[in-house]
Amino acid sequence: MEKIRMDTPLVEMDGDEMTRVIWAMIKDILLKPFVDLKTEYYDLGLPSREASGDKVTHEAAMAVKRLGVGVKCATITPNAQRMTEYNLTQMWKSPNGTIRAILDGTVFRTPIMVKGVVPYIPTWEQPITIARHAYGDIYKDVEAYVGRGEKASLVISGKNSERVLEIFDFAKTGGVVMGMHNTDASIKSFARSCFNYALDRKQDLWFAAKDTISKTYDHRFKDIFAEIFAKEYESKFSAAGIEYFYTLIDDAVARVIRSKGGMIWACKNYDGDVMSDMVATAFGSLAMMTSVLVSPDGNYEYEAAHGTVTRHYYKYKAGQTTSTNPVATIFAWSGALRKRGQLDGNAALAEFGDRLEKATIDTIEAGEMTGDLAAIWKGDAKAKSLSTEDFLKAVASRLA
Repeated sequence: MEKIRMDTPLVEMDGDEMTRVIWAMIKDILLKPFVDLKTEYYDLGLPSREASGDKVTHEAAMAVKRLGVGVKCATITPNAQRMTEYNLTQMWKSPNGTIRAILDGTVFRTPIMVKGVVPYIPTWEQPITIARHAYGDIYKDVEAYVGRGEKASLVISGKNSERVLEIFDFAKTGGVVMGMHNTDASIKSFARSCFNYALDRKQDLWFAAKDTISKTYDHRFKDIFAEIFAKEYESKFSAAGIEYFYTLIDDAVARVIRSKGGMIWACKNYDGDVMSDMVATAFGSLAMMTSVLVSPDGNYEYEAAHGTVTRHYYKYKAGQTTSTNPVATIFAWSGALRKRGQLDGNAALAEFGDRLEKATIDTIEAGEMTGDLAAIWKGDAKAKSLSTEDFLKAVASRLA
């Protein structure tokens, strides 16, 4: 069988632990037999980031800006435990946070719905897409421990001015302090990305923050969304028969739980991080959610929405067979290949992305799946729990 050609390489960003193992399996079993795979490879595994002083992460992000499409494996964001485990010189920042700051995009995450995997929320009939602002806030913060007897202040200085805002007087006890930021330019880009995505999908757009408490920071997000919607999108939304709706984040959670789904829920960076995991799990599994970062200048970075599956990795290292769900990682590759094909006018490559997703869903609906889905399966076919490798081979058999 002749392999599908690629004209322009993808930016390939390898990762850590079990997802790194699965990454190689997907390439060997599902991609290389069918596609003349061309990638520009960057190793974002933690040892590589340590060796390069995290330079490799910046290089990968700039490569996405240059080539237009990237696909990323899950990576470790180190904590104190990982410092010891990997003998790190410092607690490196989240690669996702670094890449998103450079690309300044919006992350859209949508659950992958399969017949037989029933959402835990009975009313949910359609996928809920989380639109996560992918710049700033806590992910680009500055933090410090403050000793007893010290004061923390926020200083805003200009060419001919300076403002000092007292945060807290730690006279009686030590504590912690954090400073974070966002920019009007990034918030405007986020808003327009969400409005355009809603028009493209013909779905209602909800945005939620906490402006009643954060009367300047969160209120700025609310105001920018409202201004751009009124000036640029209100008539377009009306013509499309869709709605833009703002509410407080706690009210949004209650409304989402009672809804039938089918909307795009725009969230600030941290809210989107948390809510995307909640939505993915409630739809069945963290491993069943697509994720794409879309930048204002038309660059795309696809990834799985979950972590590195550390517990399974330790089992794998001990020689045990694992049944780790690779679906979200498969869909990261399928999405990237489809977008590469669309941008290059390569219909065969774009169509392969569609075929790969259909083969994956067909495999599950035929009763062949990993253990996490078998445990919650309610489909017509009898569930058969497969190892990760055997599941990928079952998908490959439907591609041949």
